[in-house]
Amino acid sequence: MPVTIKSAEEIALMREAGRLLAKVHQDLGHELKEGMTTWDIDHLGEEMIRDLGGIPNFLNYQGYPASVCVSVNDEVVHGIPSKKRVIQSGDIVSLDMGLIYQGYHSDAARTHAIGEVSREASLLIERTRESFFQGMQYARAGRRLYDISAAIGDYAESFGYGVVYDLVGHGIGTHLHEKPDIPNYRQRRRGMKLKAGMTLAVEPMINQGEPDVVWLDDEWTVATYDGSLSAHYENTIVITDGEPEILTLTEEEKA
Repeated sequence: MPVTIKSAEEIALMREAGRLLAKVHQDLGHELKEGMTTWDIDHLGEEMIRDLGGIPNFLNYQGYPASVCVSVNDEVVHGIPSKKRVIQSGDIVSLDMGLIYQGYHSDAARTHAIGEVSREASLLIERTRESFFQGMQYARAGRRLYDISAAIGDYAESFGYGVVYDLVGHGIGTHLHEKPDIPNYRQRRRGMKLKAGMTLAVEPMINQGEPDVVWLDDEWTVATYDGSLSAHYENTIVITDGEPEILTLTEEEKA
């Protein structure tokens, strides 16, 4: 599938898909607490998505069995919710989810601290988020795609973190995953020229330790190879001639 340029009408639909998803992320984030199972989180997230008139786009996508990817501590992405996995104070929990609104997708991820977490964990979450915004300085028409990648990776690696190489961001629109792939680390080339109307899901996945990851036996959950913590921050964005429009920022993040 080639990279697509969205019309004003399509962007309006994606903007609403993003607004709805941002509300779910904000509301679900407020509900997280010690003692919940990851299944509880998924169940509540799906209920929120459907109550807003959205369709959870992760559910049954290529066989994934849930609506919210719930990844805890050393799990990077795609953690499968379970009634047996109970979150504890001191955990960090990444929620990755999306929804479909009138045929258009949104996708976003946030990492949350549960109760009192270590300073190192708190900094990892904060710096992973900031790495996304470092990339946004280059997310405008006329710049190059891999300038985003380089800015994300250079910032995260400046703290000694490992930037995951095996997983990348992606285009998004009428499909959850569209072209182009968006690495989170510096490339030899600068990549394609960005054009107004491109819609992208940019998602730094940053490990406290080494960048290497491993797929667990469920064939979905990706964890750090060295057992270190990992954080994830993602937004759906629109490329414009000026600053990028970030469609999945919560109201609290905008304030």
